[in-house]
Amino acid sequence: MRSTPHILVINGTKVHRPVFVLGAPHSGTELLARAIRRSPGFHLTTARPEVLRVVYAFARRPAIAGERGRGAARVLRDAYAQTWQVSARACRECPAQCRDLGGLPPVPDGAAPAADATCTDPRGIERFADASPDLLYSADVLLDAFPDARLVQVIRDGRDAVADMLDDERTLAWFQPGLANLDTVFPNAFFGVEDHTERNRWPRAAPAVKCALRWRGAVRLSAKLRLQVPGEQLFTVRYEDLVARPRRLAADLSGYLDAEISRTALGGLVRAAAGGRDGDDHGVGSWRDRLTARQAAQVEKIAGIELGRLGYRLASDS
Repeated sequence: MRSTPHILVINGTKVHRPVFVLGAPHSGTELLARAIRRSPGFHLTTARPEVLRVVYAFARRPAIAGERGRGAARVLRDAYAQTWQVSARACRECPAQCRDLGGLPPVPDGAAPAADATCTDPRGIERFADASPDLLYSADVLLDAFPDARLVQVIRDGRDAVADMLDDERTLAWFQPGLANLDTVFPNAFFGVEDHTERNRWPRAAPAVKCALRWRGAVRLSAKLRLQVPGEQLFTVRYEDLVARPRRLAADLSGYLDAEISRTALGGLVRAAAGGRDGDDHGVGSWRDRLTARQAAQVEKIAGIELGRLGYRLASDS
């Protein structure tokens, strides 16, 4: 049973139908978040510490959310009450990821952000949104905290996602000894470890295997979400469709959110991602050049069923 509606007002604006972007690591959530952030009336945040502390507490120890019941929703709602505030003080505390999405310049090492810099005018805000990493693991709590929330989940070929994960120090940092809490939380959705064989092999597993487990665990959660959440509250985006047909995707997303998502802006973001700082090396199907044959085989062995279910052709079937 969902919690009773709670009125939350930020900077004089009532929070209604907030939008949350979910997905496995490197599934393409950031690209979609940028498009929503640039749309009129939206204030989208990401990786704000108030939210991350709560999200990772629930992700790594799901029992905490279950034990607290409606208290978990209150804790998450309170975190967003801070995160969505727009003020010079709040924006000075924004991490680099959030400042980048908001169009604020990066802060040089050792320097303080401009005292009066804010990413948006609070008077123009109509809708709130968040695309913090690993929100997927708090989806149930998000819906308890905001019963009218709109969820947007992104699905991407796990082999491309793993290739990006292997290049990301922040993602790999979770695999350091001492951070994998498999002895206290098992099965472990965050690390995607579901049976004793996987848990016993974890300490000596290759990075590609650990990344594949994380991706598999995330897409299994996404599949459960589709069964549990009403259709009017969940919109699934396939990353490959986003890249191939951004204008059509923008139109579909606009209809779902009942808000205008710029087709031109989304198309420009897709082109920039393909030819900008990340280059074409990170595009659709780039895993063929970025993963070794052994790594690709490891990913398909771990997550082949999920890849096939989602319509991705396995190299082993070629």
